[in-house]
Amino acid sequence: MASFDPLGLVPARFRKIVTELVQFGMVGGVGFVVQVSVFNVLRASVFSPTVIHAGPILAMLVSTLLAIVVNWLGNRYWTFRAKRQTKIVRESIEFFAVSVVGMTIGLGCLWFSHYVLGFRSVFADNLSGNVIGLVLGAAFRFVLYRFWVFNSSRSLDSVSVTAPAATAADTAPTS
Repeated sequence: MASFDPLGLVPARFRKIVTELVQFGMVGGVGFVVQVSVFNVLRASVFSPTVIHAGPILAMLVSTLLAIVVNWLGNRYWTFRAKRQTKIVRESIEFFAVSVVGMTIGLGCLWFSHYVLGFRSVFADNLSGNVIGLVLGAAFRFVLYRFWVFNSSRSLDSVSVTAPAATAADTAPTS
């Protein structure tokens, strides 16, 4: 009897990447809620453009850094758990480096919209930074997380979450 496969419509050769993409999207969704919530609270209060000229940029910077932490935990321990490395410091540095470049994509979109095009409303800041910038940054991050940061074939120090194979000593009868 065949087991239930929620991705039954996806050809077998694409199931792994589709599963990772769905999980990445779910983790990113949680990070998105963190980012948008913190951004809007900060933009409406301590980083209001009426208080600080660079307020929207600073609000985006702080909110994105918090979302990066949330995303690192979710991607390390769920999305790419089978590929994570034992060298957590190296992996986290790589993750944060990719995330910071992805963050600059969103910041660049916000900066261009707010300061070059002159679209300064809360809606325009959210659209440019939290929609357009997020989509472009997410595509960049997924590719680099999957093929560089959490690529188990890069080194021999990846952590296996599957049970190790039984050895002859494990299966030998005891007297």
